[in-house]
Amino acid sequence: MSLDEENFDTLLHETRKFPPHPSFRQQATVSSADLYHQAAANGEAFWAEQARELTWSKPFTEILAWDPPHARWFYDGELNAATNTVDRHRQGATKNKVALIWEGEPGDQVVLTYDMLGREVDRAAQMLTALGVQPDDRITLYLPMIPELVIAMLAAAKVGAIHSIVFGGFSAEALRERINDAGSRLVITADAGWRRGKTVPLKANTDAALTGCPQVEQVVVVERVGQIAGLNMIPGRDRWWHQAMAEASTAPFAPVPRHAEDILFTLYTSGTTGKPKGIVHSTAGYLTGANTSCRLVFDLKPEDVYFCTADIGWITGHTYVVYGPLSCGATVVMYEGAPDWPDRDRYWALIERYGVTVLYTAPTSIRTFMKWGPELPGRHRLDSLRLLGTVGEPINPEAWMWYYEVIGGARCPIVDTWWQTETGAAMISPLPGVTDLKPGSASVPVPGIFADVVDTHGHSVPPGGAGYLVLTRPWPSMLRTIWGDDQRYQDTYWNRFPGRYFTGDGAHRDEDGYYWILGRVDDVMNISGHRIGTMEVESALVDDHRVAESAVIGRQHDLKGQAISAFVTLKDGIEGTPELVTALKQHVADKIGPMARPEEIFFTAELPKTRSGKIMRRLLRDVAEGRALGDTTTLADPTVVEALKQQYEAQDPD
Repeated sequence: MSLDEENFDTLLHETRKFPPHPSFRQQATVSSADLYHQAAANGEAFWAEQARELTWSKPFTEILAWDPPHARWFYDGELNAATNTVDRHRQGATKNKVALIWEGEPGDQVVLTYDMLGREVDRAAQMLTALGVQPDDRITLYLPMIPELVIAMLAAAKVGAIHSIVFGGFSAEALRERINDAGSRLVITADAGWRRGKTVPLKANTDAALTGCPQVEQVVVVERVGQIAGLNMIPGRDRWWHQAMAEASTAPFAPVPRHAEDILFTLYTSGTTGKPKGIVHSTAGYLTGANTSCRLVFDLKPEDVYFCTADIGWITGHTYVVYGPLSCGATVVMYEGAPDWPDRDRYWALIERYGVTVLYTAPTSIRTFMKWGPELPGRHRLDSLRLLGTVGEPINPEAWMWYYEVIGGARCPIVDTWWQTETGAAMISPLPGVTDLKPGSASVPVPGIFADVVDTHGHSVPPGGAGYLVLTRPWPSMLRTIWGDDQRYQDTYWNRFPGRYFTGDGAHRDEDGYYWILGRVDDVMNISGHRIGTMEVESALVDDHRVAESAVIGRQHDLKGQAISAFVTLKDGIEGTPELVTALKQHVADKIGPMARPEEIFFTAELPKTRSGKIMRRLLRDVAEGRALGDTTTLADPTVVEALKQQYEAQDPD
């Protein structure tokens, strides 16, 4: 889709509203709209107040220096991220409070109190120092979802090094590219990881990657699986984590003070073209965003048992598995494996077993759970839950209602969060004790965040209109630049609408001021002059009671410019017939309008998704247009798209 197009067609409407339950509002951290007014009146003072919730070794006196597009927040202060996530909870009554409950896919468990976690972080920091790691060195972490990943990232923060975590599903080539771009000299990996009962060869991938990384001097290997055939430990370069930890000093490690604007981490996100972008996040600003959003959006309290299903290899895992909830002193549940191993009720069993109170997961996962039916969560007691959240992409109203009723028992508010790797923390979301919820809407910007919806010329669109989502003022957790390429940072995010951050997403803002995220502007289809978001058609399809999930793409069409191709997964027990194809096409036409009627509907048992739950629509376009498949290394199951391609070629979609 071109930015030269003027308007979005926004055709779906949702009228249901769910106000905060009185019992929830009574206990909520924020229970009135006053905070919005305070932040609007003086945004800098608001953020300064939030930043003072952190522990500073040198308190800041300056709040913001803004030289568009570069911001410096709290820039004369000093602090350390490990102090804020671990050490400050090792005092007094919270010393023996559980920080981390980890469960591996095979069922093994580790429970760490804040003091136990702190001692492990201290020893890992001593280990890194013994290996020669200095402040501002880059360390690449290529690990499964195991406690050592949390320990390693916090140890890096404690010594002042910059961690760069690479998702364990990436290939050797993708790992090599990220190691080289960051300039890492040390890599921490594992022999392997578990995924659906099989092992993921992380050390073998690392070895293959390092054939093109001459600057890497040392590799530390966590023994996760054990007895991996053919595992190659290179003398002089490779050493086992447990041996290096055993040799390290057990003395407490004094955290290295970091200036507020010193880099905490880089995290690579794929660009639409070119090499991945190394998103740079600062120490103080990022921590402020993570901590504030956990307290205000997730209403997170020290007594909460919090379960975010994201992998730490993605930004959601950074912010809402590690830095946010631990900085709040909560208990975090961390799970290594797939939600359907060995059974499809694994998440619900975890919630019941550990008494989870806050659950944060992806809309794609919710739609998968819908497909499997309510009987699976019905096997377990989920009454410990008090708050639900969604992340990753817009959630359609039908999935929202299922989540609300089946998982939340119609008592748990849902915080539907919109944010990005680049924003560091949630930008648009309900405050659960304040906001009336609308199924499918991320609602309004959180206090201290200022957004707008603009047309292609940068003019704010009136209520009821749609356009491009921008953020109009700097915020603490914003990315500072792209690693090694500040010009790309400016070109990608700031040059289109000078002085405003261009998110790359489309949005509709209704008459109540609620934001409805339409997805990436690249996912907007131009159908005979009508520009329709894929999310709207997907929502209409899933509104049919027989449909569990759908993914829609626009494929090239000689007459229409683009035609709508829909890939549909049906609920268990429903047969995909020609009659159902006709009925679903008509349902979309009735729900949205004739211009949104799919040209073809293709039934598939699975959709291609990353392990973080995002549907890979790019690969679906490759399938529909007969192109060679693009990179499939980040898929949860790469065989899905190959099978889908064969099915699609064998069947002429109606």
